[in-house]
Amino acid sequence: MMSRFAIRLRRALGRALLFAIAPAAGAQQPVTLQQAIDLAQRQSFGALAARETREAARQRDRAFTARLLPQLTLSGDVPMYDRSIISVIQPDGTTLFRPQQLNQSSLNLNLNQQVPLLGASVFVQSSLSRLQRSGQLASRTWSSTPFKIGIRQDLLRPRTQLWDSREQDVRIDAAERQYLEAREDVALQVATAFFDFFAAQTALTNATNNAAVNDTLYTLNKGRLEVGKIGENDLLQSELALLRSRNSLASARLDFDRTLAALRLQLNMPATEPLSIAITDVVPEIEADTAIAVAQALKNRAQMKDMELQSMQARRQVAVARLNNGIGATLQASVGFNQQGSDVDMVYRDLLNAQRVQLSVQMPLIQWGNRSAQIDAARADMDRVEHNRRFAREQLIQEAHFAALQLQQSRDQLTISAKADTVASKRFEVAKNRYVIGRIGIDNLYIAQNEKDQALLSYVQALRGFWTAFYRLRRVTLFDFVTGAEIR
Repeated sequence: MMSRFAIRLRRALGRALLFAIAPAAGAQQPVTLQQAIDLAQRQSFGALAARETREAARQRDRAFTARLLPQLTLSGDVPMYDRSIISVIQPDGTTLFRPQQLNQSSLNLNLNQQVPLLGASVFVQSSLSRLQRSGQLASRTWSSTPFKIGIRQDLLRPRTQLWDSREQDVRIDAAERQYLEAREDVALQVATAFFDFFAAQTALTNATNNAAVNDTLYTLNKGRLEVGKIGENDLLQSELALLRSRNSLASARLDFDRTLAALRLQLNMPATEPLSIAITDVVPEIEADTAIAVAQALKNRAQMKDMELQSMQARRQVAVARLNNGIGATLQASVGFNQQGSDVDMVYRDLLNAQRVQLSVQMPLIQWGNRSAQIDAARADMDRVEHNRRFAREQLIQEAHFAALQLQQSRDQLTISAKADTVASKRFEVAKNRYVIGRIGIDNLYIAQNEKDQALLSYVQALRGFWTAFYRLRRVTLFDFVTGAEIR
């Protein structure tokens, strides 16, 4: 009887092992966790979306930088035609209405340069225009401004260009950090899906083994019942265990297929491409110091840059409310040359000097408290942003602190779970052998089997918990504790 049981058990375990490695048979090479993460960070949907988001931010930054460079534009009317009746004052003071046909063309070339530090703009212009009238007031006149240089400067007003430049510097820095965080999000998602699949694969292998063992035990117990060595209750308990193991096996197969599909989705792999995974119980020896984790989180996280941007925008609104509603002025000045004549060649000879200076002043007299109310509202918003910033900063500190502690705890749990899995597996083997020779009851055997299953599940979950805690800490701090360098 013992020999027949051993043969059946060997065959069952052989079928279970073949089923466990079947997914890898069609694959070229099993994929490790790091290889899966590298693959997902290259081709997964999340990685592709993050890459395009970063590229859009970079292009917007390039566009902003380009707007700060000299801008050359060409504009004009070619032509503007007007046919109408106009009023004409006669020498004796009377007014007559005369028909008129007006044909006007103009061409302007403008080079403009912003000066963000001053909030001013400097321009260089060149223009040419022609005015031709038909009818009783027929005439044709050309006018040119070959060269004119000038400046426009707002006084006692917010320096919009300077604020825009400061905000853009923070905005592009935050976008780069958000991209790094998105890559770490992908890594964390892949690690979760990877170990979900590993847990399902392990559960399937274990369920297959349990079904084979319970089938063999049920056959053994039927023979023992025939010779009167066990009661009918033990046989029914053995049959119930067999039915439960078969039901668990069906559920494990479904969970295996579901987690495999989820992992393929995370890796953006087609369903026809074979996929198998390779697991190692070796984990990196790292000491996640909480002080380092907090310091790196405050230094590297995009959230810190976002809070800096919000604070800057709030200060800007205070400046806008204070300056836009008070006394202000606009200075415009230009110098150059111009000329006019009846022929186009004449307007570029004997050029005349042209100067223009204009100072526009705005001085509100009665605002009924509008300016002070807007300033108070802007300051209240700035205080609100500051409170939110401090709260978010404390949250970030706690998140980094406990993420480092969680990694250390996960490593300790993994060590204990690995030892418990080894002990529970050995205990089941001993209990199984003792049951076969009739030294223990069936209840003790199934208790040992359940403890073995629970220990295996705990080990898989502990391994999964360590790696998810590891990649979560990387995500929270944007710092690699293995190499001791910032993630770039």
